[in-house]
Amino acid sequence: MKRLRLLTYNIAHGRGLTLHQSLRRESAIRAQLLKIGRLITRLDVDIAALQEVDENSSWSGSFDHLACLAENAGMPHVAFGITNRRVGRYHLNYGNAVLSRFPITNVESHSFGPRKVGEKGFMYCELELPQGRLPLLNLHLNHRSRAQRLKQAGRVMEFLDSHRRLRAARCCALPLLCGDMNNPAHQPDATATLLGYLEQHADYTLLPKGAKAHTFPSVWPQRALDYIYLPAGCAKPEAQVVRSMLSDHRPVLAEFSL
Repeated sequence: MKRLRLLTYNIAHGRGLTLHQSLRRESAIRAQLLKIGRLITRLDVDIAALQEVDENSSWSGSFDHLACLAENAGMPHVAFGITNRRVGRYHLNYGNAVLSRFPITNVESHSFGPRKVGEKGFMYCELELPQGRLPLLNLHLNHRSRAQRLKQAGRVMEFLDSHRRLRAARCCALPLLCGDMNNPAHQPDATATLLGYLEQHADYTLLPKGAKAHTFPSVWPQRALDYIYLPAGCAKPEAQVVRSMLSDHRPVLAEFSL
């Protein structure tokens, strides 16, 4: 049976290495998303968990980035987890998203706070695989404050606790978690806190590991910020940081069997 390939990637609003997406024309952003879609295709990704994806934002061309990516990557199933909505002349709608070769159900999106711009959050969805229903959490945590990240990790743990019986009733596997954690695993921060919580319930593996885990900045990675948490049911996991400079983060790709 084909091994599953899961990608987590902060695509930075399609701006590439430009300082801000508002400095790029719509055509340039579309060209950037085409390159990201081709990367997803080349890596033979089954599930792509993305952060900083625009649904319809003034600062990045006012078009649906996820639909553009799905078309370019040939992915039939998509789900948006919008964490920021701002109406008016300068409208903003963006957050997390999932592209998948498998049907997506039971999508939920949660913002960590009330702000309309710059708010982080997470999305939950369930993927209908031939082997059964697979839950996935796609996270994006605060990049400035350790205290805020720890509070956000607490919110995620509360969510997982509250949904445990519901997942069991739907015959779900243990959830996969991934995303832009904005902190390395070796520090007493949100990444390590979530791993400790998950290990209370099952044997989880945090990927990527070691010196090759650095994902930011993409041109010359110095920090490990992007991770994938896999439960023991994901057999023989392997992971790599993909060499790419289509965003300020490099993507992380994990491969495993169910």
